[in-house]
Amino acid sequence: MTGANDDPEEIARAPRIPGPRPAADDHADLTGPPDPSPFAASSPFADDVYGDGPRAEEPGSGRAPDVPAAPEAPEAVEALELLDLPHRTLKSLLGAWALSACSPEETRTVEAHLTECAPCADEALRLRDAVGLLHAERDLDLDPLLRSRVLENCLGRRPARIPVPAWASPYDAETARLDALLRDIGEAEWHAPVRLKWFEGERAVNRKTTVAGVIGHLLAVDGLVAASLGLDDPLGAGIAELSPAERTEAYWKASARPPTRTIREPWRDQSHTLIRTVSFAGRGVADLTVTYGDFALPLRDSLLERAFECWLHADDIANAVAYPYDPPSGSHLHGMIDLAARLLPAALADRRRLGLAAPARELVTAGSPGRSLHLEIEGAGGGHWYIALDSPAALGSPDHAVAQVAMDGVEFCQLVAGHVPPQDAAAGQDGDREAIRDVLFAAASLSRM
Repeated sequence: MTGANDDPEEIARAPRIPGPRPAADDHADLTGPPDPSPFAASSPFADDVYGDGPRAEEPGSGRAPDVPAAPEAPEAVEALELLDLPHRTLKSLLGAWALSACSPEETRTVEAHLTECAPCADEALRLRDAVGLLHAERDLDLDPLLRSRVLENCLGRRPARIPVPAWASPYDAETARLDALLRDIGEAEWHAPVRLKWFEGERAVNRKTTVAGVIGHLLAVDGLVAASLGLDDPLGAGIAELSPAERTEAYWKASARPPTRTIREPWRDQSHTLIRTVSFAGRGVADLTVTYGDFALPLRDSLLERAFECWLHADDIANAVAYPYDPPSGSHLHGMIDLAARLLPAALADRRRLGLAAPARELVTAGSPGRSLHLEIEGAGGGHWYIALDSPAALGSPDHAVAQVAMDGVEFCQLVAGHVPPQDAAAGQDGDREAIRDVLFAAASLSRM
């Protein structure tokens, strides 16, 4: 603070932190008793240290007891903003000041002192740097599962009036997770290249597109589910019989320009509408048939398959933009693996008809279900499945298992998605090698664009 008679020009010419000078208490009267506390009576902490209410000074201290002060004149208020504290008290407050734990009056007093005392200014800078080291750096990327956890917590405290059916919850969760990823990426990242991979016959194939193109692909294929519920198809009427790949190519070609981030809103609106519709429709809608061109699934399995596709393509996008992305929850992952295991006997029969798999070895009868393969999935969502090898209509039995395959759950899903070639799948194998090869290739044949 400055006095009324200080020359402003002299103040402007003075350096902010002059060289070291003797401490203020070096000139204090050393004949009297020392101050009993590093906090003077004017400190706001005095009452906290010595108790509540006014206190009398010790005899011989040379100070009068605290008495209520008369109201100050307006011109005197500025002079009361700084506390009259000795140097050693100010120095003891530097740690609290660095932690922002001082009162406003003490903060102003300490900072005014730092402009006059170079040693204290240096110490204050060191303390502030030390305080900065106490705060661990935090990752600015949001946890992709944050929204799901918040929603789960909210719904657990106050259940929705119309709850989402359990069989539709994987699709609800995976579309929400993908939407959270899309919210985080920048404008340029929507045009990042993405290579869609799948498996046809005996070889892996791929198709190059962009992040926005992947969302257009999901929008086009989800339109099959929307059409089965009587909702608007984003491709229009009359082409529901097209396969997912044909629908995707038709959607891409119909766009005057390559897809941009504007595609996010119609895709998210469509997924919200699907969830809302099946939630209000009741139990009977779960068995509604959804046709995918050359095959069909009941609606409950169709939404599980769409959740699987959403997760795998979200992972494709995350890899393209270098974004961390986790697999689905254990219960949802188990449902996806179970769906693939139930589809394997029919996929194996289709490959056998095309001459891509070994013929059946046993005649399946009512008393003999034929051979089976024990599929053991490890990790989150894992379990045990017995795959019928000789008939798509038969149920696998542990009593007729001729081979065993053990795999991690996420790796099995990557195989089913066509992202891992069957011959490269890191599977623990035991038993009939021909049966193992046929099942691994059948799993890869479940993939498509």
